[in-house]
Amino acid sequence: MNKRQHRTPQKGQKSNRAEIILHMFRDFPNTQFTLKHLASVSGGASKEGRRETFEILGRLFDEGIIEECSREKYRLSQQHRPRYEGVADMTQSGAIYVRVEGLEEDIFVNPRNTGNALNGDRVEVSVTHRGRNGQMEGEVTRILERNRKPYVGIAEVGAHQIFVRADSRRMPMDIYLSKRDYPDVHDGEKVVVRIVDWQPGSKSPVGELVERLGIAGNNDTEMHAILAEFELPYRFEPEIEQAAEAIDGSITAREIAARRDFRSVTTFTVDPADAKDFDDALSVRRIRDGVWEIGVHIADVTHYVKPHSVLDDEAVERGTSVYLVDRTVPMLPERLSNELCSLRPNETSLCFSAVFTLNEDLDILDEWFGRTVIHSDRRFTYAEAQEVIETGRGDFAEEILTLNRLAQEMRRRRFKAGAISFEREEMKFRLDKDGKPLGVYFKEQKESNQMIEEFMLLANRRVAEFCAHRRNEKGRAVPRTMVFRVHDAPSEEKLDRFRQFILRFGHAFKASKGRAVAKEMNKLLKQVKGSTEENAVSTMAVRSMAKAYYSTDNIGHYGLAFPYYTHFTSPIRRYPDMMVHRLLAHYLAGGKSVEKTQVEELCERASEREIVAAEAERASIKYKMVEFMKAHIGEEFDGHISGLSEWGVYVELDETHIEGMSFLRDIEGDFYQFDEQLYEIIGRSTGRRMTLGDAVRVRVKRADLQKRQLDFELLLPGVTPRREGSERGQGRGRGASHDTSRRSSHGPSPKVRTSSRRKGR
Repeated sequence: MNKRQHRTPQKGQKSNRAEIILHMFRDFPNTQFTLKHLASVSGGASKEGRRETFEILGRLFDEGIIEECSREKYRLSQQHRPRYEGVADMTQSGAIYVRVEGLEEDIFVNPRNTGNALNGDRVEVSVTHRGRNGQMEGEVTRILERNRKPYVGIAEVGAHQIFVRADSRRMPMDIYLSKRDYPDVHDGEKVVVRIVDWQPGSKSPVGELVERLGIAGNNDTEMHAILAEFELPYRFEPEIEQAAEAIDGSITAREIAARRDFRSVTTFTVDPADAKDFDDALSVRRIRDGVWEIGVHIADVTHYVKPHSVLDDEAVERGTSVYLVDRTVPMLPERLSNELCSLRPNETSLCFSAVFTLNEDLDILDEWFGRTVIHSDRRFTYAEAQEVIETGRGDFAEEILTLNRLAQEMRRRRFKAGAISFEREEMKFRLDKDGKPLGVYFKEQKESNQMIEEFMLLANRRVAEFCAHRRNEKGRAVPRTMVFRVHDAPSEEKLDRFRQFILRFGHAFKASKGRAVAKEMNKLLKQVKGSTEENAVSTMAVRSMAKAYYSTDNIGHYGLAFPYYTHFTSPIRRYPDMMVHRLLAHYLAGGKSVEKTQVEELCERASEREIVAAEAERASIKYKMVEFMKAHIGEEFDGHISGLSEWGVYVELDETHIEGMSFLRDIEGDFYQFDEQLYEIIGRSTGRRMTLGDAVRVRVKRADLQKRQLDFELLLPGVTPRREGSERGQGRGRGASHDTSRRSSHGPSPKVRTSSRRKGR
């Protein structure tokens, strides 16, 4: 707000002068005001006005509200400036944004005013003014609580000290370690450190050593470093392993008698070729012509893992298994995940099952839930099951063909009902024995994958419906506490942005709410299939959608078009599935609805752990991308623009789908700027325009493994690229970097940043 926009009181409104002056100080807490200016804007700078203003300033000064900062200039005192508590979000430049609960806008703090606050610290921030772009700016006045999250980095060992160069872009300064305290740390070693102190005037924070991971560049070291970065464990503590080994895995006759016996029914598993645990199986039995009994059998993990045991506590802590490029970090020890709870062929296994009697019209004639015992007849890989589907020949061909026929009709009806068909290829790496990437390939979802998916979806949906309500004596449905997997409808604001985005490709999107959005989305995704803009449109389509999460409050699953949905089918690798198994067993036994609060807390925890695991998985993929491209520096590739920002152009290579970025400042031949409204990069002199989906050619310029950052040089027609040797921004030094954005993987955004925090998504 302009200082002169304060309303000047008319004659007879002198009583407002004190209020106007006070508002002036509060609205512009860092501005120094003269008596003459304050008198003028609060009612006039006449002799009487200046006298009255002087008296008001005297009272405000005596009360400590204002301070005299220079001769006859006043400003709001430090203790009366707007103060907030929030969490520091640090950028690569050393500036921070303070996220304050309840404020839509974050508060920007210049690096010189951070008071040695670091990323994740809870701080008190005093607002000093608004910048030219309207962004609230301030200074950190107190560090209330240091973030205890560790940092991973490379040790640089000198003659008298050790500095750790952190991998994280949110730690732009090096961390000091005492060489006397840690004499065994080697130069070039990857270590995990935690900040313990940072005294005013000191250039570097002081850390303590948490763990030594090994020499940087080694595959195991780097994968462990990613896990450490996200505070994910890569091994089980001895007491956890001992608890797993102590479980009695024998299956007694008494246990079998207490369960429904499916050992004589044809049963098999279908999993990826490299799977080590098999937590779901299908059984098939023909009841009569056109009627089939199909069992969805899930490993009975909760038979072995009791509530509040050390194994259960560990599963809660982990929340989910984590799938890095070259390894799985399981939620449960191998004794459970690969042995007792793995439905291996030719072995008797304990399961929790959903059994359906279906006809060819997919009518559910009967359904049953409960604990079972099975004997898997065969383990199929997806490729083997696909061969049976395509040729009609092979083991259990009739059963597989029946299951696939029913599954394909389920799939067709699901999309007709409004489910959204997001189908993107899954990138995989071919690795040598040392974990080095030799190539990239993509996993295609075929009918064998879809067959398993549809029956898992059926079990998840029907378990959710069964547990959601019970019928009272009057036949009315009474809600029960349940773990739901929920997915909200997309916001109209996001859809509007998506609608404007696809217009540039000549596509219209007419729907704005309800199931019509899903049908229109499927239509669009089908139209762009195989086009140059397919990846850009599908990426933006996914971003326009809400995120799925776990909750006891059911809002349905928009993306699947299910009013009730849960996760029941993977208790080996997801803790919510274990929760669902226990709730289902409780309700089958006639139990009352359980207390909601604790279940909701566990849902929130599981949603948070799911996000962390996904971030770690993406980090491992990014690392392998950069490692793979390191051997191709200087080579040229064709690609398409996959993203735009105010700092650069993201390009995805056509052959491998590997993504890197070219800085706008490095594009030769013109000065390029990002037009957010048009969503284009535009050359100031030439008028050259670039947008999503455009075909481009790039040269691989830099591959930074520590930062997992891939830089491309954009090769534009008619432009002679600058040769190496004149590059800018390559050096880092202590506390330096080529930061251009706190939001990007490459690097403070000059725009006002607004918070977008969602519960557990």
